[in-house]
Amino acid sequence: MSEQPPDPNQTESPAEPLYTHPASPFVRTEAPEPVSMHALPATPSTWHTYRTQIEFGLAMLAYLMVLVGSITVLQSNPDASWRYVVAVLPVAPAALVLVIFIRALARLDELQKRIQMQAFGFSLGATALLTFGYGFLEGVGMPHISWTFVLPIMAILWGVGTAIFALRYR
Repeated sequence: MSEQPPDPNQTESPAEPLYTHPASPFVRTEAPEPVSMHALPATPSTWHTYRTQIEFGLAMLAYLMVLVGSITVLQSNPDASWRYVVAVLPVAPAALVLVIFIRALARLDELQKRIQMQAFGFSLGATALLTFGYGFLEGVGMPHISWTFVLPIMAILWGVGTAIFALRYR
């Protein structure tokens, strides 16, 4: 507060405090400015929050359904000429899983991409060493293992690598 009296020649009127006339019936109030939809904070929907997980789950469900169907058809028609086509039918939904996976990787930020690339490199190298080493063991009498075990081994090692490299960057 100043000790000087107010200047009577003041050209501008003083700004009124915000609540000078609260709830007065004699003061005309105006409606507030409409709020544009772009100014509201965006609340993500469940679809946008869990999009990758939902798509992945649906693609895996399609894969399992086609897999069970193809196995059932192949067991009931073991000598059919079209059995090779039916045997590879589960590859189509598996390819869809691959597309969803690549799109999910593209949406990651730079650090997450780096962690995933290092984890995948670790998984690839470790799987190669394990299968290469087991190939030598098969030569000296160990039982033959199906190629279908390579992908699960790679996925497990990728998870291990992701955990290791995520802890490294904490």
